[in-house]
Amino acid sequence: IFKLLENLHTSPEKFYIEACDDGVDAVLAIDRVSNEMTLTGKKDVPPSANTRPICGIMGTVRLVAGMYLIVITKKRNVGSLLGHAVWKAVDFDVISYKKTVLHLTENQTQDNKTFLSMINNVLTTDGFYFCTDYDLTHTLQRLADVSHDFQEMSLLERADQRFVWNGSLLREFLAQPELHKFAIPVVHGFIVMKPCRVNGKIFEWILISRRSCFRAGVRYYVRGIDSEGHAANFVETEQIVLYNGGRASFVQTRGSMPFFWSQRPNLKYKPKPLISKNTNHMDGFQRHFDSQVLIYGKQTILNLINQKGSEKPLEQAFAKMVTGMENGMIKYVAFDFHKECSGMRWDRLNILVDNVAETQDEYSYFMVDTAGKVLSQQKGTFRSNCMDCLDRTNVIQSMLARRSIQSQLQRMGVLHVAQRIEEQADFEKIYKNAWADNANACAKQYAGTGALKTDFTRTGKRTQMGLVMDGVNSAIRYYKNNFSDGFRQDSIDLFLGNYAVDETDGPTPLRIQKDWKFLTLPIIMVVAFSMCIICLLMAGDTWTETLAYVLFWGAAAAVTAAVIVFNGRDFVDAPKLVQKEKMD
Repeated sequence: IFKLLENLHTSPEKFYIEACDDGVDAVLAIDRVSNEMTLTGKKDVPPSANTRPICGIMGTVRLVAGMYLIVITKKRNVGSLLGHAVWKAVDFDVISYKKTVLHLTENQTQDNKTFLSMINNVLTTDGFYFCTDYDLTHTLQRLADVSHDFQEMSLLERADQRFVWNGSLLREFLAQPELHKFAIPVVHGFIVMKPCRVNGKIFEWILISRRSCFRAGVRYYVRGIDSEGHAANFVETEQIVLYNGGRASFVQTRGSMPFFWSQRPNLKYKPKPLISKNTNHMDGFQRHFDSQVLIYGKQTILNLINQKGSEKPLEQAFAKMVTGMENGMIKYVAFDFHKECSGMRWDRLNILVDNVAETQDEYSYFMVDTAGKVLSQQKGTFRSNCMDCLDRTNVIQSMLARRSIQSQLQRMGVLHVAQRIEEQADFEKIYKNAWADNANACAKQYAGTGALKTDFTRTGKRTQMGLVMDGVNSAIRYYKNNFSDGFRQDSIDLFLGNYAVDETDGPTPLRIQKDWKFLTLPIIMVVAFSMCIICLLMAGDTWTETLAYVLFWGAAAAVTAAVIVFNGRDFVDAPKLVQKEKMD
């Protein structure tokens, strides 16, 4: 199972990459001057070349200084899926084709450094996985129903493009079929594989979350859908059980509410969501659900947002659009998660699970027996969402997945008829922790911190410590969403090819200057606040004099702070590379 490491040989003129298959003579040669990629043999590698082991090629990208090769330098084995080793990519290297940056101006050198740090920003985001001889981008059900031609294709050609995060980086490879053996599709999300024991029977339990690279981005800068119908923060989560040659799979999806809305950061703790007034929502909405029905079958939407306050108009709009579509394949269920579970009454989530139990039984799951005979197919999916599609969504998904595995293990003969999966303490611990880890991975990738409410997922109950941790994570989210997410959004857009670095010598969008308010007002506020404190500490001759100074400087600080908050949009870290839709 464990593939050998590839070798990267570097000479001044070329990079040479050996295939990791034993006994294969093919070597990929990349010309560092012309950027041309060709196949050659081991005999062509110059003995003087500098050699180092690598784990695979992520792809190539053009920055200001020219082309860069991105390689995986360290991997960790996650487990084995149907006899194929699954790896987590844990370290990368970004190598310049050019041997020097002396040909660049000072501004270009600075821009190139910024673009490099953007690429590294994405690479250091946890959650890249790959497999050299198995297609991780497709569910078990999709792979069980493919043609002979599909099976003959390379992994790169047959991969589901929604989940290939290095698709843009591998564009050069895609155009040359003979190079496909060197190109590994990499998925982003979360994968856990655990051997579990119930009633003395050992089975493999697997959870795979595949994050879509269409309309990818960070929490407040990417909401709703694009004109193609791709939803923000779209994640396909597949739970797999392998036992005794048989296998079962249950698939769910999550994604932002699929119409045109935004929630741009503006220094307020919770920016007001805005629905676009001048866009035809039904076009994108229809496209989104047409593709969902085509891929997954029937859809049950679980909308978990608040049905009052600033979230209420979004819930009403979603419900109205589903009704207006008049599609019998799509069912809409609204459940006000926060209202129903207020006062720590988390047991009330069972109201929703019981409400959709009949639908879940109708949708079923994919199952194959030991002889390879298909026993059942999944005929529909639950598409869950909250505002971020993170915390509330993950809690509900873990409960639906538990109901599914209960049925699967009974049919496979692991669980007895009257047994409940919740009573299997060892498995429950593995199950809850893995789903909480899944929540954390998805949250870090979208919101920049771990998930909220994971104490419930891990333990089955809400705890005071969990509330404190949620408070800490919320504060970190606030800071990141306002002061570092513009850079993160730019990093993702550059990595995914939504923004291409121009080869001309012109200025890049990175050179946009902030206006005078950005620097002046915070300085005035800090000075005024400091003077207020100094006046308090160094009292004047009379208390009235001290009070007058304190009131003056305090008022100056308060007024400046109010002006800053009023112009909040000008003070947050906004993306510079790709102009996202303005919806207000």
